[in-house]
Formats: sequence, structure tokens, C-alpha cells
Amino acid sequence: MTSPLAGVRVLDLTRLLPGSVCTLHLADLGADVVKIEDLAGGDYARSLGVPAEAAAGSVSAFYSIVNRNKRSLALDLKQPTGRAAFLRLAAKADAVVESFRPGVVDRLGVGYGEVSVLNPRVVYCAISGYGQDGPYRERAGHDVNYLGYAGVLDQTGTAGGPPALSNLQIADLLGGSVDAAMAILAALFDAQRSGRGRYVDVAMADGALAHNIFPLHMLEMRGSVAPRGSDVLTGGAPCYGVYATRDGRYMAVGALEEKFWHELCDLLERPHLRAKQFATGPDGETVRSEIASLFATRTQREWVERFAGADCCVTPVLALEEALANEQFRARGMIVESPRGCRQYASPFKLSDHRFEIRRDAPAQGEHTEEVLREAGFTSAEIAALSGAGAIRG
Repeated sequence: MTSPLAGVRVLDLTRLLPGSVCTLHLADLGADVVKIEDLAGGDYARSLGVPAEAAAGSVSAFYSIVNRNKRSLALDLKQPTGRAAFLRLAAKADAVVESFRPGVVDRLGVGYGEVSVLNPRVVYCAISGYGQDGPYRERAGHDVNYLGYAGVLDQTGTAGGPPALSNLQIADLLGGSVDAAMAILAALFDAQRSGRGRYVDVAMADGALAHNIFPLHMLEMRGSVAPRGSDVLTGGAPCYGVYATRDGRYMAVGALEEKFWHELCDLLERPHLRAKQFATGPDGETVRSEIASLFATRTQREWVERFAGADCCVTPVLALEEALANEQFRARGMIVESPRGCRQYASPFKLSDHRFEIRRDAPAQGEHTEEVLREAGFTSAEIAALSGAGAIRG
């Protein structure tokens, strides 16, 4: 079996989450991803949450999870010899991915302009908060900021309450990771046909805005979006939401289609609610209150058993530990263990004639420096000179 991206070389200048998850997807699909790290701390995701008293060489689970199947080369891009070494590597690479603020790679002399002259086929992807142009291009930001600007945060939460935060980084992962990986793959495909690469400009704020689809639908259809917590998907309709159980757990109800709602009403022995699926205002509150009272009479486990086999989109709200043990995810092979014993998620892509595997654990800083340089044609003398100049670490 051949991995779909076998033979594709990616130079990864990113760190932390969005860029690392982007290149993780590429690595899991078979690309040779080489992390280019500075000689100081490198990717500081390694130490995220690691206690000061931990053994030397200890790395965070976060770093291990998002950097498997990659290699690491420690290189000082601020030194002329380090910059020259990077450009020599980039001249033969298929893609470069960076996540600095706009302009940083150009000041270092390793931007798209320099690389594309040496390698016209290269796909050069820049992941940033607000993109390479526009008045916010140099602003700092995090997921919460991008979601705030994109109108996503304003719609998230309960009626009368503040915007709700999520520990699933929507803009970072959707806009910064998945969008970037998709655009890189499209550009790589075109480069195979045309012989010309492309510059890929990915903004996490853009990604959040571009996927904020349902509120835009409401705005275009009705002239305004519903207040937070009153939209169909945020608590405005009895047929969609979460309901507390007797033991303080929750059940998720997603009975948006009429047939699902009718079956739910029948299972709850409340046929009079069949016509109240999208009830709003006081009437909707009455329906929701009646359903909430019913769910509060049994434990979550009892409701799971009651709805077993029912076709109405009612499921338990699981804690992560329970999700990792869930039979569906287990059957899909979604929970794997790295060679060092760290639980991880398998690639979510299932491709025929391609089997996901952890080919190598997340690399130590500079673990593959000499190996990568030799593959690129550097001689022992050249590697020694780079080391002597303090431009590399292996």
C-alpha cells in the first residue's frame, strides 16, 4: 500500500497548534514533514504543561499528539549559513508551511520570493491570524479573537448569558489547520500539472467567517440573526439541545427532521408535542420545560438504554475519557497509542489502500538534523562547518 503523499517533502516552520495540525494531516497521509526549529527552545509546545521537576527530555502530550510522523532539523535562520542551508533544502521541497506574523519570513530571507526563484514548483503556505494584507495583518490574536471578529462568538451561548467559550479551537483548527491543508493539497495537485507552485495565504479569522454559514443564512432570509441562545441550533427550538438527566449528566437531542421528532415524542409518550417541534416564545419554553422534566426523571444510562435502537438522534453527552472508550470510535480505530505510550487520535481520513500508522514518534529537537542534510546532498565537511558556526544542532 502506498501512502497518497509518499514522496512529498514539506518543510514545516510552524509551532504550537494550527500549523502543526495542518502538517500532521500531511504527515499522516505519507508526506515527509521536516520541522525546521530554532536552536533556542524550538517548538515550545514541547514544554506546555510539563512540570519543572519532570525528567530531562520529558515532552508534553500535546507536542507528541500533533507532531508524530515528522522529523526535526534544528537550524538558525538568523545566521547567513543557516539561511543558505534552508534555501538549499527548500530548492528541492514540494511545500513550505510557516505561521509567523506577516513579513517575518521575508525579513529572514526565506520567504516565498526567495524560495520560488530557486524552486518554481514550490507551494508556500503562510498561516496567520488575519492574513497577509488588510489593516489587521500585524495584530496578535488567538482563537477567541478570531471567533469574536467573525460573528461566531456572539452567537454561541445561552439566552441572556455571555458568549460561551469552547476548548475546541474552532478558528485555529478549521481556519488554520484544515483550510491550510486543503489549499496546500490543491496547489500541489496543480503544480503536478502546470509545473508552477503557488503562494497560499490562510487567515484563521477568514476561516471562521467563511464557515459561519447558518447565521448568514438567517441574516439573508430574515434581515437579522436570532439573539444568542434563541436560534434553532442554540436553544431556540425544543427539538435541538441538551437536557439534564437525574444524575447530573446530559443527553443531546438533535431531532431536527420531523420523523425524528415524532419518534422522540412517541418514545417519551408525549404525542401531543408532535406539532410543537419548532415552538418559540412562551409556547416553546413550555415544551422545553416539559421535555426537561421528563429527562430529569432518569439517569443518563437509563436514557441510553431507552433510546437504544431508536432512530431519533438522541445520544449521551460523554466525558472525554468515555469518548476514548466508546465502541464506535474503537471500531473505527480512532484511538491509538504512540511508541512512548501516549494516547492519540488516529487520522480522521480513511482512504482505500492506505493504512494509518504512527511511523515515528514526535521528534526531539534537531533529532534528524544530520540525516536530513545528508539526504539533501550536504557533505560531512559542510555539516561540520554549519555545526562549527553554530547554525545547526543535532
